[in-house]
Amino acid sequence: MAALPRLEAAGIGLLAIGLGNDAGAARFCTYTGLPRACLQVEASAALHQHLGLYGGLQTPLGPWPALLLMCAGIGSPGTLAEVLRGYSGDRQAPPRLALPLFDLVGRGYQRPFELATVRLQNMVEVLGRWRTYVPSDDHLTQRGGTFLLEADDTVLYSHRDAGILGFSETMARPLSFLEPWLAPLRD
Repeated sequence: MAALPRLEAAGIGLLAIGLGNDAGAARFCTYTGLPRACLQVEASAALHQHLGLYGGLQTPLGPWPALLLMCAGIGSPGTLAEVLRGYSGDRQAPPRLALPLFDLVGRGYQRPFELATVRLQNMVEVLGRWRTYVPSDDHLTQRGGTFLLEADDTVLYSHRDAGILGFSETMARPLSFLEPWLAPLRD
């Protein structure tokens, strides 16, 4: 959301496409502040499959055991390292929270437990409204991607998520891929 004004100023339109329904989309936009016009929801993973996005670990036991295994790093490369980064901090990443408690550890970077705290806040939101966000368990393990398209639909940038929590090639600064099109940018 912090980059949205810069995207608009550069003439870059934002469209997020997620699995779900209108109720989940409305709640997500309320929680994040994302304009509803920037979010499209799909009930099936057909678009994800068409784009070659990772469907996640598949097990004969169904989506829940598969999701739990992915959370443990199985079939989800980079997940455990990313979880650890949330607890240990990241001197390459900008701070996420303006709380004096975190300033006791340092300033100007993502302090230990700071990202884990943000993730916990998001987890409380999602788990507290699970069926609003996840009306069907069919696609629990489906991973997403990021695409930057030219006006003629030429792909300028793409990233396909390989695991849980790994939504960028540069997790410390996940929007750094925009730098050639949008300078200066701070995540």
